[in-house]
Amino acid sequence: MKFLSYILSSIFGLVFFSLLLIFHPLQWLGLKLFGQEGHQKVVNIMNWFLIKSLLILGIRVQFENKQELPENTTLIFVANHQSTFDIPPIIWYLRRHYPKFVSKKELGKGIPSISFNLKHGGAALIDRKDAKQALSELGRFAKSINKNKWSAAIFPEGTRSRTGKPKPFSVNGLKMIVKYNPEAFVVPISINNSWKVFKYGKFPLGIGSPIKIITHEPIKVNSLPFDELISKTEAAVKSAIY
Repeated sequence: MKFLSYILSSIFGLVFFSLLLIFHPLQWLGLKLFGQEGHQKVVNIMNWFLIKSLLILGIRVQFENKQELPENTTLIFVANHQSTFDIPPIIWYLRRHYPKFVSKKELGKGIPSISFNLKHGGAALIDRKDAKQALSELGRFAKSINKNKWSAAIFPEGTRSRTGKPKPFSVNGLKMIVKYNPEAFVVPISINNSWKVFKYGKFPLGIGSPIKIITHEPIKVNSLPFDELISKTEAAVKSAIY
C-alpha cells in the first residue's frame, strides 16, 4: 500500500501544484476585472478542483450539513484542525456564506494562489510571535467581516493535530471576533480523517481514507456568556470527532 502511495502522491503533487499555478493569474484577473465578487468566484472554483484532486489519492470528501444556517448575517465557523485539506471543503461547501480565514502571517507570501487569496481575499494574517500585531489584525478582520456580512473560519487549536486527537482551544482570536460581531452565530464544525493524508509525513501521502466534515447547530453569540459559548462550541466540535 505504501508503495502505491508513492506513485499516487507524485501524481497528486503535480496536479495540486499545477492547479495553484493555473489559478494564481485567474484570481488576479477576477479581482482586477470583477472586483471582490469575481475574485471569490475564482477562489471557489479553484477549491472545488482541489477537493476533486484528492480522488487521485482515493480520498473522498463528505460534507454533512443538516443545519439551517442563518442567511444575511455573519457566521463564525469554529473547527478542529487536522491538515491543509480542512480548508478547501469549508471554502467550497460553505461558499454562500463567504468564509474568511484566520491564518498565520507566513502563509501570506510565497505560495501560488493561496498567498494571493489570503492577501486579497479578506483573511486575517497574524504574527504568532507579535501579540500586539495579532490583536490589531484580528480587530481589523472582525470589523471587516461585520461590515461586509462575510463569515469567519477559525481553528482555535492554533496548530494542526498530527493524530486527529483534538487539542484544547485557545480563545483569544475567537474572543476578538465575537466582540465585534455580537449578532453573529457560531457554527461548530467537526473534521475527521484529514490528518491521515499526512500520516507518513509530507511524502508519501496517505491514501484511501475519506475526509468527513460535519456542521453542528448554530449558537447565537449574544445568547450566552463568552465562557459558556466557548465551552458549548468546543463540546460540539469534539462530540463528532472519532
